[in-house]
Amino acid sequence: MDYDKLLNVSVELGCRLMYSGAEIYRVEESVRRLLQAYGLEAPEVFAIPNCVIVSITTPEGHPITRMRRIAGHGTDIELLECCNGLCRQLCAGRPPVEEAQALVSALPDSTPRYAPWKVLMGYGIAPAFFSPLFNGGASDAAAALLGGLAVGLCLLYGRRLIGSNSFFRTAVCSAVASLLSLVLVRGGLGTNVDTVTISVLMVLVPGVALTNAMREIMAGDIISGLCRAAESILTAAAIAIGAATGLSIGGIF
Repeated sequence: MDYDKLLNVSVELGCRLMYSGAEIYRVEESVRRLLQAYGLEAPEVFAIPNCVIVSITTPEGHPITRMRRIAGHGTDIELLECCNGLCRQLCAGRPPVEEAQALVSALPDSTPRYAPWKVLMGYGIAPAFFSPLFNGGASDAAAALLGGLAVGLCLLYGRRLIGSNSFFRTAVCSAVASLLSLVLVRGGLGTNVDTVTISVLMVLVPGVALTNAMREIMAGDIISGLCRAAESILTAAAIAIGAATGLSIGGIF
């Protein structure tokens, strides 16, 4: 067996899992189970949110190690489910390494994707449903829907103008949300600026990242947990800075 190719397959699958937003324990356990299914004993796997390191020892006693750095990523539940399913399939069937490599490489193209307009509608509908939870009326929900659509447009199509820095992008989207909420309420659509603003900002709150951070800290993955917690805190700070900036600009005029 070509153990170099097998190691590449396992590392690639681990990176796909991490890129989809999987928990650290899920990434490490999936890679470990895959290597053990192909007959390797005691593989070593170490993962943090932006790096995966896998080390194996071949039956001949030759150690091999691979390390992959992972760029900034978010959460993709659909891709996560596909990665989990493929990992179980490979562990159960143990196809040839070349076939396994082809299946892992095809994951991004085989994963179902929503059309941009559906994603945009999700950004609009979510704030509209958050509005009643904050005692907002029908007009507040309508204003929150428009604000959510604006945030969705910024996130989907504003990368060239805003840039790829997540902190700056979140701050700009938050500023747009708060400023637009203020404008809509002043224009007669909506009755409470605070209700509309907080409803729209809910789509930017890093709830999954914060939950994963707490789970990993409690599970003993301190480094990964602290990284995710720091990311969540920075995102929250960007939301606060952006919202304050947008409301300040609206107050001037």
